[in-house]
Amino acid sequence: PDACKEIRDLLLHDKCVVSNLRKFEFNPKDGIDNPALSLAEDTDGKGLGEPRFYLLSKDSSETFGFCLHEELGCRGHIIRQVELGGLAQRKGLQDGDRLLQVNGHFVDHMDHSKVVQKIKASGNQVLLAVLDSNTYETAKALGRDVSQMLPADIRPRLCHITRDKSGFGFSVSGPEGTKGTFQLSVRRDGPAERAGLPSGSWLLELNGDSVRSYSRTQLARKLKRSGSKMTLLVASSAAEQFYRLWGLRVTAALADASWLPFKVRKLHMVKGPDGYGFLLKEEDCSSGTTGQFLWEVDAGLPAERAGMKEGDRLLAVNGESIEGLNHQETVMRIRAQEEQVTLLVIDPAGDKFYRSIGLSPLQFFEDSNPA
Repeated sequence: PDACKEIRDLLLHDKCVVSNLRKFEFNPKDGIDNPALSLAEDTDGKGLGEPRFYLLSKDSSETFGFCLHEELGCRGHIIRQVELGGLAQRKGLQDGDRLLQVNGHFVDHMDHSKVVQKIKASGNQVLLAVLDSNTYETAKALGRDVSQMLPADIRPRLCHITRDKSGFGFSVSGPEGTKGTFQLSVRRDGPAERAGLPSGSWLLELNGDSVRSYSRTQLARKLKRSGSKMTLLVASSAAEQFYRLWGLRVTAALADASWLPFKVRKLHMVKGPDGYGFLLKEEDCSSGTTGQFLWEVDAGLPAERAGMKEGDRLLAVNGESIEGLNHQETVMRIRAQEEQVTLLVIDPAGDKFYRSIGLSPLQFFEDSNPA
């Protein structure tokens, strides 16, 4: 009785919880009608009471078809304004769902603006994990850790390997006569292991191309043509099984890129008497688009002291991506705060790499020291 009273008082304390809970009813056949204890059927065939996973893919003219809200008196990042007939609704997202993961990253504990930025940085594809509102509110009321409801790390991994005199340091095996099924064995202390390639993982992509239709001969030919460097997208057996179970296609956009040598850098600058000490230029890229690049970095001024290098490409200003902005709009963003600015940049080698695989480096940026 005391425990029941404590839980009842806790629920009554939060009106958001009360508004989302159904009346509990007991049926000898079906048990207790309690979202915390039983599973009910969802509209897309997945059960309530457990996380659901949705891979949303759109073109550049579309939206994902929902808004993410932070609401007074309610906990979590809340899915709202699900467009009728839009991408989110067609996939199965529902009004009130709580967002738990973005591209495999747990976000329930994160600042709301950072979560929104993570979704924006995903470009045209994002993997979301959500929990229905009833289960989420009940779990929170009972003090449960909702992260424990999610599977272990199921992200594939991107590895960039540079050959040494002994080779790349891995071998490939697979069932004879079966296309697209290749398991990797990694030599100890070789280039592959140093690049983060896990032994026993399954090969999904080679240099940005899916190997799903490759025979062993075709793969061997492709590996030989890679030259001195190659990029592999791989997945563990558990990750591969997870994506197959949910009918999701594994892509590099969902990958753990922490092993890649190409990193986004964060530069925080406070303007001095002579300004920041760099020049911003708009230049054409090999992809046919234009980009904003940083040049004429003056010795001893704030830009150089912050770590800016000649030829760095500008990706974001004060936490906001500049993708789609022209030169003048980007300059205005930099000048919006008169005395200081925070830039996200990447060096030419990293810029070339990410363009070669068709992804934005911002998708993989983890800010360990937020401004």
